[in-house]
Amino acid sequence: MDEIEGLVRPDKYPLSSTYDPRWVLGLDMGPHPLWQLEDLVAEMGLRPGMRVLDLGSGRGATSVFLAREFGVDVVACDLWVPAAEAQEVFEAAGVADRVVAVNADVRELPFSDEEFDAIFSIDAFEYFGTDVYLLPVLLRVLKPAGTIGMSTPALRIDPYDEPVPADIWDIFGHETAAWHSPAWWQRHWELSELLEDVHARWQEGGREDWLLWQRATRASEGGDPDRIVSMLERDVDELLGFTLITARKRELPEPS
Repeated sequence: MDEIEGLVRPDKYPLSSTYDPRWVLGLDMGPHPLWQLEDLVAEMGLRPGMRVLDLGSGRGATSVFLAREFGVDVVACDLWVPAAEAQEVFEAAGVADRVVAVNADVRELPFSDEEFDAIFSIDAFEYFGTDVYLLPVLLRVLKPAGTIGMSTPALRIDPYDEPVPADIWDIFGHETAAWHSPAWWQRHWELSELLEDVHARWQEGGREDWLLWQRATRASEGGDPDRIVSMLERDVDELLGFTLITARKRELPEPS
């Protein structure tokens, strides 16, 4: 139980700490999504009334957070979690008037051009965002000068530069090929020439955050010590963590 209560960390994550950790764990689809979002959102310039796309929103914790904390209108878009299931979460959280769930593939988004003021993707972008053809398709729905931000599991040393540490490979295997370093993501977004003010960084303390989350997950499920906990405990050099990246959609000149 102490490991679950340990997810309340007002010194580091004051906004996320107002949420019941059992509620967040109950919507588990990966390391604490609200911690990643809270770290990222300060750079995104959100204002009440903005229209926001939460891409890869899972069971909806991040969409609830965005609506409650920033007064924005959210479209929670996910490919796998049924929209009706996510909508139940939004209704129970009292944000159904500001959040709507949609099932869609990122490559075929059912939204109008320049519909959103901001796009977020928390612990999902690695599944589709390494594709060089993705950003032009995605950015169609973002307004000029709109912001985009994402977080993703990452290796401090890019998997294309050096072998993935054996401890990590043994658990995650080929999935780690998408866990790129901040420098890789920085260049990947810059090469699109559709974004400006691109800023990618290594999240300080990300490995510790992941470890605390994994221990709490184990405690909430009543399971035995698992391989991920052991792996993270051995990662004293913090080779594993998260990349956070933000950027602004470039305003292209009007055709003459």
